[in-house]
Amino acid sequence: MLVDSFGRTATDLRVSLTDRCNLRCSYCMPPEGLDWLPRPELLTDDEAVRLVSLGVERLGVREVRYTGGEPLLRRGLPEIVRRTAELRPRPQISLTTNGIGLDRLAAPLADAGLDRVNVSLDTLDPATFKRLAHRDRLDDVLRGLAAARAAGLAPVKINAVLMRGVNDHEAVPLLRFCLEHGYRLRFIEQMPLDAQHGWTRDGMITADEILDRLGAAFSLVPEDPDERGSAPAENFLVDGGPASVGVIGSVTRPFCGACDRVRLTADGQVRNCLFATDESNLRDAMRAGASDDELADRWRAAVRAKRAGHGIDDPSFLQPARPMSAIGG
Repeated sequence: MLVDSFGRTATDLRVSLTDRCNLRCSYCMPPEGLDWLPRPELLTDDEAVRLVSLGVERLGVREVRYTGGEPLLRRGLPEIVRRTAELRPRPQISLTTNGIGLDRLAAPLADAGLDRVNVSLDTLDPATFKRLAHRDRLDDVLRGLAAARAAGLAPVKINAVLMRGVNDHEAVPLLRFCLEHGYRLRFIEQMPLDAQHGWTRDGMITADEILDRLGAAFSLVPEDPDERGSAPAENFLVDGGPASVGVIGSVTRPFCGACDRVRLTADGQVRNCLFATDESNLRDAMRAGASDDELADRWRAAVRAKRAGHGIDDPSFLQPARPMSAIGG
């Protein structure tokens, strides 16, 4: 098992398949993009599946989420999902995506064994979408959402980040849209993971602010906190339920004490925390001929070194050198 020194067990593996993305969201990267990882540095499909298999079959991983960058840009994604679904015990398999191309891939991914999908959508206004993402692709995202629902990738979750003076007035419209279409909305506090290192606490819309804005239009009742477990979102029944909305207060309401996540980057580095400043290189060890036992030992050691929390409020906090697109969600 992947157990840290505080007794937390990592069972949720987030696997980035690429650092590339076809959007340029301002809270993630600059408009001109970034220098992508050279292809030889990326894990091959076989290497990625080997490490995922190791996590599932030997180390107690029960959920695998494929991320990016934008994972739909990975040509071998359906086959990777299919091979993951064949593992025993079979893990829950999910995907975090910006939704571009999902209209074509939702059905093949569902057929391959994908269980559910999280789609990033911060605005319903085309002009604001273009301003945020520097691409005019809102219609593509909306088609992807509809395709995911039609393919049975339920519940279809939408992740939204609100930014002050940009889209913070859209909290209520976003929730109304999700209620109308049967999507499950989760608001996420903006985190210091942008490549430009321009994040400021003043510019972040907090969980309290989000709830205040939603509370002006809806009745919100907290769900049973005992059912939350290690889930990052605090969930609230909307107007008596059964529909709900989630708020992930990563900065102001950290949930580090119950964290069960571990991350594998597209170039094969284990990260024991989203905000970790150290990594453990499984790729080079694997390519040098390391056995599964040796790789498992490296992975366990990386998780054992996990800190108690992300430390954003600590004066000594350092933003990770890698931006979100190079870490994986």
